[in-house]
Amino acid sequence: MTMIRKCEPADWETILEVIEDGARAYRGVIPPDCLGDPYMSFDELRGEIRSGVEFWCHEEEGEIAGVMGIQHFPDVTLIRHAYVCQSQRRRGTGGKLLAFLRKQTALPILLGTWADARWAVRFYEKNGFRPVGHEEKERLLRKYWSIPVRQIETSVVLADEKWPQFREKLLL
Repeated sequence: MTMIRKCEPADWETILEVIEDGARAYRGVIPPDCLGDPYMSFDELRGEIRSGVEFWCHEEEGEIAGVMGIQHFPDVTLIRHAYVCQSQRRRGTGGKLLAFLRKQTALPILLGTWADARWAVRFYEKNGFRPVGHEEKERLLRKYWSIPVRQIETSVVLADEKWPQFREKLLL
């Protein structure tokens, strides 16, 4: 049986295991100074949850195969911390989670990932997201994310199809 459900505190340890497993793909790709060990600590996870990130999981046969967070702001929604267990990749887990979370908002959706994680960028592009320009990326990362400068330098922001129209309204 397959299901998508909101993660509960009892899932936190498993969420961290999925994140750690999924983040192994970044080793040797992103700058070593951006790769913590563990990739995300329990305190960091709690901090993300306190800041408003809601984690959702995709279960396969009762096991969490992937996790993805969503964070709502008054003017945009962010997709945060998207990870799929390596053993579950290329089975539709990430696409199903992303499609589910996209239905949770009518606002434009932004997401950030590592610029050198080309497989992640391709996944999001395949799902209708497009990279924003460099200056806009810098502005958005500083406005909506709480990440170090080094991570801003090495990241990319992608936006859904609603973003260009929304962006135009902001500039009026």
